[in-house]
Amino acid sequence: MDKLDAILERAVADGEDTKNKLLGAAFVVTDRNGVIYSGSAGRTGIDANSSKFDGDTLTYGASITKLLSATCIMQLVEQGKISLDDNMRLLVPELDKMQILRGFTAEGQPVLEDNPRPITLKQLMVHTVGLHYDVADPNLRRWSEAIGRPIGMTIRMSRDGYNTPLVSPPGDGWAYGSALDWAGIGLETLEKQSLGEYMKQHVLDPLEMHDTGFRVRQLPHTGGRRAEVAIRDAASGSLSALDIVPEEPEMDSAGAGIHTTANDYVRLLRAMLQAEPGVVSAETARMMFAPQLDDGQRTMMRDVVYGEGARAAYIPELPDGVALQYGYGGMVTMEDVAGLRRKGSLSWSGACSSRWWIDRESGIAAVLMVAMFPFGDPVSSRLYADLQRAVYGELVQ
Repeated sequence: MDKLDAILERAVADGEDTKNKLLGAAFVVTDRNGVIYSGSAGRTGIDANSSKFDGDTLTYGASITKLLSATCIMQLVEQGKISLDDNMRLLVPELDKMQILRGFTAEGQPVLEDNPRPITLKQLMVHTVGLHYDVADPNLRRWSEAIGRPIGMTIRMSRDGYNTPLVSPPGDGWAYGSALDWAGIGLETLEKQSLGEYMKQHVLDPLEMHDTGFRVRQLPHTGGRRAEVAIRDAASGSLSALDIVPEEPEMDSAGAGIHTTANDYVRLLRAMLQAEPGVVSAETARMMFAPQLDDGQRTMMRDVVYGEGARAAYIPELPDGVALQYGYGGMVTMEDVAGLRRKGSLSWSGACSSRWWIDRESGIAAVLMVAMFPFGDPVSSRLYADLQRAVYGELVQ
């Protein structure tokens, strides 16, 4: 335990100097029965006198939302309300009208082609539909400029912002973007309620995750313990405050909208560890941890996460060459990793550098909660890698 505490303390700023440090971090580890380690260090804001960062600090989770949303959607699949093979174009009007971006004319105008294929729920959930975040895709940035659309709309949590062309025909590849947000809109259409309302009723309340939600104003009891998102200056390494989250988002973003705490989020991870999770059946949980990509899709995902400068963002804890896949809610490790997690583990991360993993073979799961931008920040990535290695050295027999 002392080793984990020391790793956390080394990573955070002491006083005004934030160079190559984090403001704060919380790390919680659980087995099937309950928490076996909980530690934190640092503060919640740029001000050196900010409140202490701990396991109850409300943090913007970004893409760690995806596991929560995938759990909600898999409940509907389990109940027979929708199938993974259902054509979501029939349920969500924007999906029906999406075209494929094929290139640009000599004058720089987008060349768009109608999509002749269905868009299945599975494709939306495992990112094989062809939707990419505009900030991360040069062609979508160029498309945005050509039509006079502000770049970065896909991170503003609106239907209009997520409504971009497909970068490839559905099923032909793997692209990480807003696909799960459209699956969440499908859930809202089916259930005739917001994703947040559904999630609270069917996941958050059953797991007693009372500090989790899509809008901070709906969590008034967390006032005074909210983390300020920080951004690191690439040249100096120092931190400043970043306003990245809309105060009142247009929609409950299934892919990136959640605010939560380490102590709350670990409850979801523990449920997924247990033989019969309380929010989905054991069979559905096994499906979520199973690889879902074909060989071509898997190759494209591998090229993304192992791409130049990308590995430290997506998988900083893993050595080069580890075989990976994608399940429902996260990435699947397809082999045992020496000194780390076992084959079949599920994991993912968020744009503000929070990360989690679930290792069902070892019977252990953990979440690191920070509020640090940009994605792939080297200090937070190194912290996660060091903590995970220490967990398997200290806590796993």
